[in-house]
Amino acid sequence: MSNDTQRGAPGAPGPGPGASAAMSGRDGLVSAPAGGVVPALSVDGVSVRLGGRAVLEEVTFEVAPGELTALIGANGAGKTTLLRVVLGMQTHTTGSVRVNGRTGAARGEIGYVPQKVLLDPDLPLRARDLVALGVDGDRLGLPLRTRERRELTEEMLEAVGAGAFAGARVGSLSGGEQQRVLIAHALVNRPRVLLLDEPLANLDLRSEQEVVELLARISREQGLAVLLSAHDINPLLPVTERIVYLEGGRAVSGTIEEVVRSEVLSQLYGRHVDVLRVHDRILVVAGEAREHPLRRKDEEGPDAGVVSLR
Repeated sequence: MSNDTQRGAPGAPGPGPGASAAMSGRDGLVSAPAGGVVPALSVDGVSVRLGGRAVLEEVTFEVAPGELTALIGANGAGKTTLLRVVLGMQTHTTGSVRVNGRTGAARGEIGYVPQKVLLDPDLPLRARDLVALGVDGDRLGLPLRTRERRELTEEMLEAVGAGAFAGARVGSLSGGEQQRVLIAHALVNRPRVLLLDEPLANLDLRSEQEVVELLARISREQGLAVLLSAHDINPLLPVTERIVYLEGGRAVSGTIEEVVRSEVLSQLYGRHVDVLRVHDRILVVAGEAREHPLRRKDEEGPDAGVVSLR
């Protein structure tokens, strides 16, 4: 990955020796191009305007092969919009998205697990069937033969630890089991980039930990670039070193040590932010808001002072 550079806010203390973060948006500089390995995913200066309002502004970051990167931000920060841009489902006004060095992803290069998938318990669809539906979803020409489809489906189910309940109705599975099946569905075409929109939402602590460990292992073993959105960085601390932190459509990216710092997040939020580390967990608390360049006053919720609490 690149050696990122950051321009600090006026009067703000700079990062410590060796520490840096890439700030995107009107108040900062973006990271320099990576040297050596071509990033699996490169987002460069992406801006999105919806209804005349800036939703994303000059967002820039990279994800390397075999790397799990956390996309962190509160509701309305722009996480889902950013994922939709990468998927090609949302047009952007400026910037570019490259997958394996090419603008625009080829069929099957990006796997996706959406935020909400409602699965009726009475739906006569087994976990195995759901994964198999993804085999030919992005394939042109003749579909795979039945034997190849079956072998690929079973391979993906085993890869995510879902073999034991492959024959169960997918709607009857627990939240953690359903996530495993959805991840297998997204991986069945062997993508180079995997996007997940809030995959830890509504999971109990044990399932949350299991899904995080699963994604880290798959990323490492398959050389897969994983970009995972979440409200909270804490469940991801054991498996990720890099983070893209979104607030009000702007982003700052780098390692956790570079990004989750009071001076960096204060610049991003446009207000004073305290970063507290207690018992190996991180709590980010924002002070009284100054007017944000991309956020209206009526968008500040009653809990806006606590940015991340777990």
